[in-house]
Amino acid sequence: MSIPRFLCPRFPGPGFMRVRHNCRLGWLLLLCGIFMMGSRAAKAQLNNDAFFGYSRLGSNLFAAGTPGLNGWEGGLHIHVKPFVGVEGDVAHYGLGAGSGTARSTTVLFGPRVTLKAAGFHILGHAMIGGEHTLSNTTYSYALGGGVDVPIVPMFAWRVQADRISAPTTSPGNATHGRFTTGLAFRF
Repeated sequence: MSIPRFLCPRFPGPGFMRVRHNCRLGWLLLLCGIFMMGSRAAKAQLNNDAFFGYSRLGSNLFAAGTPGLNGWEGGLHIHVKPFVGVEGDVAHYGLGAGSGTARSTTVLFGPRVTLKAAGFHILGHAMIGGEHTLSNTTYSYALGGGVDVPIVPMFAWRVQADRISAPTTSPGNATHGRFTTGLAFRF
């Protein structure tokens, strides 16, 4: 089995072959661990998930004169009771925008309800937290939901839409929408 060099770099000096061998062993153990977790997840129907993907904000949301912003979003959901869990979410926007466009970061958390139907996970959440743009930090919230479409036992593709706002800084002409899509890992 050949591991790409960027995953197992060669280090100069004595013992570099041992480091490369240990790296291959580490990747093999990681793959075995993921396989075992996948088989456990399939049997136990675990409901926790971690998410990472692309996110798009509406225009003028956190600052006037700002077009819709591209970014990334990551989240973690911990199952607490049947159908109910706690979700945390971090997102950063303004990637690829010019230096005149304000970049924004949101950190949100709150309850999430998840229903299972025909293998799909349908989710709804209400989160509160903060938003930071340049030197301004303010309260923000998001209300929305989405669906996880299963790919393999441990992975699903998530599509999600939210109404997001920072009431003290969002201009009156703001588009309060947020669209997110990406990979969800169930554990």
